Amino acid sequence: MSDAEAPRKEALFARAAEALTHIGASTASAARFWVPGRIEFLGKHTDYAGGRSLLCAIERGFCVAAVARPDGRIRVCDAVSGELIEGEVHPETRGRRAHWSAYPLTVAHRIAANFSPPLVGADMAFASDLPIASGISSSSALVVATYLVLGHVNDLAAREEFRRVIAGKAELAEYLGAVENGLTYRSLAGERGVGTFGGSEDHTAILCGQPHALVQYSFCPVRFERAIPLPKDHAFVIASSGVMAEKTGAALESYNRLATLAHAALDRWRRATGRTEATLGDAIRVAGGAESVVDAIRSSAVATDSFTVEQLAERVRQFAIESEQLIPAAGDALSRNAVDELGAVVDRSMRNAVTMLHNQIDETIFLAARARELGAVAASAFGAGFGGSVWALASRVESAELAERLLADYRKRFPGHTDAEVFVTPAGPPATTVW
Repeated sequence: MSDAEAPRKEALFARAAEALTHIGASTASAARFWVPGRIEFLGKHTDYAGGRSLLCAIERGFCVAAVARPDGRIRVCDAVSGELIEGEVHPETRGRRAHWSAYPLTVAHRIAANFSPPLVGADMAFASDLPIASGISSSSALVVATYLVLGHVNDLAAREEFRRVIAGKAELAEYLGAVENGLTYRSLAGERGVGTFGGSEDHTAILCGQPHALVQYSFCPVRFERAIPLPKDHAFVIASSGVMAEKTGAALESYNRLATLAHAALDRWRRATGRTEATLGDAIRVAGGAESVVDAIRSSAVATDSFTVEQLAERVRQFAIESEQLIPAAGDALSRNAVDELGAVVDRSMRNAVTMLHNQIDETIFLAARARELGAVAASAFGAGFGGSVWALASRVESAELAERLLADYRKRFPGHTDAEVFVTPAGPPATTVW
């Protein structure tokens, strides 16, 4: 971590350890884990459809302290709020909808369902400096953190059920994506998740990110493609809009609709062609391009389908442009340090999110546009959309001033969003056991 950030994390670890003592757990043998948030540089709704993403971890996240229990109980304490939730490492464990407890308890349920007893629980406490429900992946970070704790106290990586399925961090990220969305992963059966139809890009960024670089992965399955160093004299300005991007209620329905559109397009293409490709990305590659998929979709439309041909065609085209054109172009531009070219590529991705995904709001549109006006070389909303945050890549020496001006301008334009926050971060280290 950067010299400026490391002491802040030491303080958060101390706070997490103190919270453990408050719930009656000993810290003498506590393990400590760092689990970051992430930036989706590009890759808007591509991962679950077999596309690719450009990703990095950031220097904000969860500092976790945990100790094993002698029984199967799990207790998780938010060291900042003091809230404590409890459950069992048991196949019947249920998380509470629309509450952060759903994430750790879903992990406890899935581990108990996938791995044979005996299994022990843990007391864990976390202190986080991530804005919550802001598109920076606080929910997936909590999933990863809970898995790291329960995996550690049960030595899951040494088990045959684990080793025959998970060979490294990429496979672990894919498995944890399946834990979150409730899908089966290879021989590890799924039953239910937290209610989202998402993929595993968040977990991949958290577990496989590289400091001072973007990582490019393709998905379904997770495959590393390349790492691209970021300019050493640049940093990310992250602007959290203060509009919650929670995947609950109406926001959950809107988020899942984009995934459902991608799956519906694939189903209709398979109906027309008789092929069995597993993802929309596979279908586009086999068909030779998005327009061939769209043509097949038109030929298979029936009156009872839930979506119109034009809705499906728009989704197919956005996916293909983002995954197959813009992400390779952005990575190439970064590799050449062609920042003007990079900015144009990212601007197009943002326009497509507005006009084709329809998942942007006035606040995120304003933040991305204003960051560019203030001198950012590139800026985009990221995450699920319908709220959340915007990243801007800017000269390191100008990043603090840009952050200050961006927040001031945003609060002037949207005075009701008092929870808005702007901070500066480099691409940071991935999740790890600290000691």
